[in-house]
Amino acid sequence: MSISDLLSSVKQGKLLNKDEAIALLNLDYKSQDFYNLLSTANYMSRTEFDNKGLVFAQIGINAEPCSINCKFCSMGQDHYSLPVTWRKNIDELLSELELLIADGINDFFLMTTADYPFSDFFQISKVIRKHLPDNIRFVANIGDFNLETAKKLKDIGFTGAYHINRLREGIDTTIKSETRINTLNVIRAVDLDLYYCVEPIGPEHSYDELVTEMLRARDYNVKVMAVMRRIPVPSTPLYEKGQIPAIELTKIAAVTRLVTLPKRAMNAHEVTQMTLLTGVNQLYAEYGANPRDTASQTEKSRGFSVRQAWDMLWEAGYGVSK
Repeated sequence: MSISDLLSSVKQGKLLNKDEAIALLNLDYKSQDFYNLLSTANYMSRTEFDNKGLVFAQIGINAEPCSINCKFCSMGQDHYSLPVTWRKNIDELLSELELLIADGINDFFLMTTADYPFSDFFQISKVIRKHLPDNIRFVANIGDFNLETAKKLKDIGFTGAYHINRLREGIDTTIKSETRINTLNVIRAVDLDLYYCVEPIGPEHSYDELVTEMLRARDYNVKVMAVMRRIPVPSTPLYEKGQIPAIELTKIAAVTRLVTLPKRAMNAHEVTQMTLLTGVNQLYAEYGANPRDTASQTEKSRGFSVRQAWDMLWEAGYGVSK
């Protein structure tokens, strides 16, 4: 089957298999097929998502050395590279949340390092939930957890969880894939929406590795999908391996969109305008600690503001509700 025929069949509802997805990832940037790929992904998001743009906001609520020691993260305990350590208190979080709500967000994420105590997270989350309008989804981005914790998150009022099996889990991290997958299973068991991402993508990762995670996301009936390129953080073990260019991230985003068929939104991170022509309709605004940043307040460094994200979606022709 030609690439043109393959892309046409995807529009008609065909599910891509691994070999077909890898063939799309191998397309040359200079080829017409490459641009047909981007066009197909763009068309599917514009039509299936009613040309609606979405902005999610995330606050990293602590900046502390993390024992999971991911080789790409600025907060790994063996290479911690933020200038300070801290934990946000509830007053700080509510003040920031008020500003985010005023600027207009669709989903709100609370992120912690893997060692952050669940009891403290639950306590903060209960207060946050009371101040979060019902039309804004509430998403947990925390360490691995069991069924009891998943039920607790649901009871508090979380509507979803960001959780993934990262590329080279157990090699570039100290967590086994089995642990990550167990958490994915309990997220599904309690009917929390799953937010998934193929990440953190570096030049050394094979297309086979990337497609394995795309297919995993599809198997979990993902609602919101993303791809993220690794940002080389100085002092981290993977710094010297560099990063992929924006055009490669754009191609990966297009293929991921077609493979995973997310039900609500597609994201590429960090933000580039190029990816917005390939099916990406959702962007993140980030505040507080960020594993890709050496500044402890990423909103003053790498992180986009809510208004910047809405402006970029508008520039790409997406309907916005800011």
